[in-house]
Amino acid sequence: MTSLLVIIVLVLLAVALWQLTKIFDLTQVGSRSDSSEVANDNDNNVQGYLMFGFLAFIYIFSIYGLISWGGLVLKVPASAHGALVDNLMNISWVLLFIVQAITQVLLHYFAFKYRGKKGQKALYFADNNKLEAVWSIIPAIVLAGLILYGLYAWTNIMFIDEEEDTVVVELYAQQFKWTARYAGEDNVLGKANVRYIEGINTLGVDLSDPYAQDDIVVSELHIPKGKKVHFKMRSQDVLHSAYMPHFRAQMNCVPGMVTEFAFEPVYTTAEYRELPYMVEKVANINALRAKKSTDIVAKGGTALDPYTFDYLLLCNKICGTSHYNMQMKIIVDTPEDYKKWLAEQVLLAQQVKEAATPAKTEVLADNVSANMKDTIAVSVIAKK
Repeated sequence: MTSLLVIIVLVLLAVALWQLTKIFDLTQVGSRSDSSEVANDNDNNVQGYLMFGFLAFIYIFSIYGLISWGGLVLKVPASAHGALVDNLMNISWVLLFIVQAITQVLLHYFAFKYRGKKGQKALYFADNNKLEAVWSIIPAIVLAGLILYGLYAWTNIMFIDEEEDTVVVELYAQQFKWTARYAGEDNVLGKANVRYIEGINTLGVDLSDPYAQDDIVVSELHIPKGKKVHFKMRSQDVLHSAYMPHFRAQMNCVPGMVTEFAFEPVYTTAEYRELPYMVEKVANINALRAKKSTDIVAKGGTALDPYTFDYLLLCNKICGTSHYNMQMKIIVDTPEDYKKWLAEQVLLAQQVKEAATPAKTEVLADNVSANMKDTIAVSVIAKK
């Protein structure tokens, strides 16, 4: 209803503005005006200066953006391949800035210098082979270099050696949460299908598969530092995207298929929290939260909790109304802490078995109760 009212108000506002322009035109009747719609020298001068003004706006806003929001970019990558991704991105930014600076300055300068003047004719070139060669060959060489470097980076990042000792983890996406499944001691995930989803088995794991007997399902992702983690991703409902920004990792989760991504963490969660830039960032965030808490407490509310940095798995596709809240905490442990944590987890097969046990006990109790009722009834009849 609110959206409809907003649309109606916008339509009425547009109609009102249109009527105002008509009224303005009527007030100009009888006055002298140039209605030839042919630009004169004054018009050309105005347009020329506006081009310079727009050029100044572009660079002033760019400098302002770098100063105001430059500190919000991701800095130190937490994965082994992250430096390669950042390097490729930085090279692209530098090249784009150089090309943009040259082309935009020349465009706006020439638009001003060669603006229309009375009696002046434009000089027309049918073609210029040298000029065309320059602006064709140079971009072709630069783009070829970028593409080749990009392919090199992509191959190094996406190549997964099946013989390599990795930790195999499944990331299961559904509106609006993530679930992780570990392959267990055999390092092979059991088969899964949405048809097997029932009760506690929310991932549809085929528990008749021998490889599924040691699978572990958790809602908090733990991974070891210094060892490659091989992620296999599925989606239950719509298109999601597993995005781990500090690890420079992202891969779509597509219903009906399994996608893959692998990386090696190089900082534990505790180590990343101690990086100078992260310490400063957390301090700034907590200063803002403390200031906000003062206002909240003054109004009778509860103060905000202090912020602590954690790696996060986010959804980078707009997958529904609660998309913004679809995230899971990632903890990078030392290899020793990771093994200890993994040993404390309960196997999915055991969880399913334990969940089924109370139901069996209840059925047995019902049967015993029915038998006792029958025995009592027979005894009463015999006495009669």
